[in-house]
Amino acid sequence: MKNILITGGAGFIGSNLALKLIEKGHKITVLDNLSKQIHGENPEITSPLYKSVKDKVTFIKGTVTSREDWEKALENQNVVVHFAAETGTGQSMYCIEKYVEVNIQGTAIMLDILANNENAVEKIVIASSRSIYGEGKYKHPKLGIVYPSHRKENDMLAGNFELTYSDNEVLELLATDENSKIHPSSVYGITKQNQEQMIMTVCPTIGIAPVGFRYQNVYGPGQSLSNPYTGILSIFSTQIRNNNPIQIFEDGNETRDFVFIDDVVEATILGIEKKEADGHVFNVGTGVATDVLEVANALIKAYNIDVPVTVTGRFRLGDIRHNYADLSKIKENLGFEPKVFFKEGIEQFSAWVLKQEIQEDKLSKSLEEMKKKGLLK
Repeated sequence: MKNILITGGAGFIGSNLALKLIEKGHKITVLDNLSKQIHGENPEITSPLYKSVKDKVTFIKGTVTSREDWEKALENQNVVVHFAAETGTGQSMYCIEKYVEVNIQGTAIMLDILANNENAVEKIVIASSRSIYGEGKYKHPKLGIVYPSHRKENDMLAGNFELTYSDNEVLELLATDENSKIHPSSVYGITKQNQEQMIMTVCPTIGIAPVGFRYQNVYGPGQSLSNPYTGILSIFSTQIRNNNPIQIFEDGNETRDFVFIDDVVEATILGIEKKEADGHVFNVGTGVATDVLEVANALIKAYNIDVPVTVTGRFRLGDIRHNYADLSKIKENLGFEPKVFFKEGIEQFSAWVLKQEIQEDKLSKSLEEMKKKGLLK
């Protein structure tokens, strides 16, 4: 049995991980600020994620930007799973100070405490992100493996959304492995890169084993249906259930690797428990690319609500075109294999959504914010 601190442990991934670790006999402490953006206006009363863990863990309502909260939370912990972060790619492009303060400074405070004070921490698991790769890995017909730069605004304004190389050759999309180039295209991605590198660099110097997980797009029952800044399945679900039309960015062919919550929890527990994980970073996904139009149509079918779908050609600066995970490393080192793929995952997710209250559709407000900042074209 280990004492395990989960920061952001009342969030979507954190709460699911906490419950599974409790089943396995571990003692869990959660540090979470119960952000209204994720948990709603009255989190302690209405948040199902918080209520699922509050009586089963030692709960500390606090923030990772507070040294005092960190010191309290870290006391007698053997493992830290650091999930607490601001997570909206688009929002990060104009809430820059907030994202840097929470994600980078929050992690720095934790490491500073551990580097300068006696503690019992043996391992830190950091939630990194596929966003650190920026645009993914591609094959050039003549040059071989290439990592194209971020797409140009003028190209996208002309409706050219696919990646081309500097010589305008069309590129073949490949799965992104852990040795791929790191070149994030958003402030969020930059902060996740910084978090991961700090953990992987500092921890070995102070006798703590670091493990990094570069999660792809995590979804499943329990995720926030009211947060308009992150989670495309939640955003579309809320729009559909409000009988609002879905407006698809770009041409609808942009893809993501959607990984089910149960698989993410399993991978994370392997990282906590297995020494083979120590000192390594791993992709966590399904290794399958799914396009946004397929997501929208699958959800419309699942809810049996026929809303119009419009492909708008609009786009957000900072968004990537494609990225899906190469899982060779996590399979070989930790024996991880994803068990829930998109068709089954959508069925489980939509069945859960239909049991929830219909949330207010706040997407238009978040898009208006981005438009005012010049980030939505």
